[in-house]
Amino acid sequence: MTILLSVRNLTVTLPTSGALVQAVRGLDFDLEKGATLGIVGESGSGKSMAALALMGLLPEGATAGGSVRFAGEDLLAAGEERLCALRGNRLAMIFQEPMTALNPLHRIGDQIAEPLLLHAGLNARQARERAADLLDRVGIPEPRARLEAWPHQLSGGQRQRVMIAMALACGPDILIADEPTTALDVTIQRQILDLIRRLVDDEGMALVLISHDLGVIADSVDRVLVMYGGRAAEAGPVREVFAGLAHPYTRGLFAAMPRLRPGRPHPRPPLPTIAGIVPDLADLGAGCAFAGRCPLADARCHAETPPDVTMTPGHTAACWHTDQARLLGMEPVS
Repeated sequence: MTILLSVRNLTVTLPTSGALVQAVRGLDFDLEKGATLGIVGESGSGKSMAALALMGLLPEGATAGGSVRFAGEDLLAAGEERLCALRGNRLAMIFQEPMTALNPLHRIGDQIAEPLLLHAGLNARQARERAADLLDRVGIPEPRARLEAWPHQLSGGQRQRVMIAMALACGPDILIADEPTTALDVTIQRQILDLIRRLVDDEGMALVLISHDLGVIADSVDRVLVMYGGRAAEAGPVREVFAGLAHPYTRGLFAAMPRLRPGRPHPRPPLPTIAGIVPDLADLGAGCAFAGRCPLADARCHAETPPDVTMTPGHTAACWHTDQARLLGMEPVS
């Protein structure tokens, strides 16, 4: 398979009131044409910041280092004009909250037509026709009438479908979906995720799906990257990672998942939790970022960054104690 996106030693540095901090630290991954990758982790793990670095949309004052090569071109070395030519065209992103991502001052039809006018060379009439077709494709009823709607006139699920239509307008090579079902009810979440999967399959796009929901990741992607403290804790084929759970953090995430277990006595015991809280980025030292919360941590974990240990071909875990992680009493997923 052709490597479409190659990320090597990606770092993102953010200015704070006290000092510069690294929100992403030495991230590596490849994405093949048509492949699907899930990035999972708690809030503050660096998932969204990594995605914004790929799109060249980091907040003011933030800087990115390393290499992000898309179709052989280093995006971190590209100027804003070049990035504008790629964003919304060959690279597209669905943001977490469509009510803030959509412009409240412009009608839905105008916002969907904009990338078609900028990148596809369509005239206003053609772009409007294409916008109506896109709304119909993502399941918006009466699509031509909805072209005249304002964002506040649509429900949360409909606004997210509009965001998906905008992202798909120019047939991108890579679609990045950052928590695309945030604030939606469970039924609408399932509809949106099913829609994204179907459209990705139909178009042959590569997908980067960012989520804190392990169930969503398990059902939606082929490979997974588990992030903690800006680093990759574990990565590999989703079935192998979720069956093996080689890193204590990955096992902790799974242990905290609620499960339906018919026949178990009531009341059920409380769910296990990962001790402590996600550390402040400014407090991360040279060792393993998870050391302060890990039941296996020793002096070396606090002092030295663990290497990526190969568990099986393509499956790695950055931990000094991968041989002991399976003894933590946390159940793997079958």
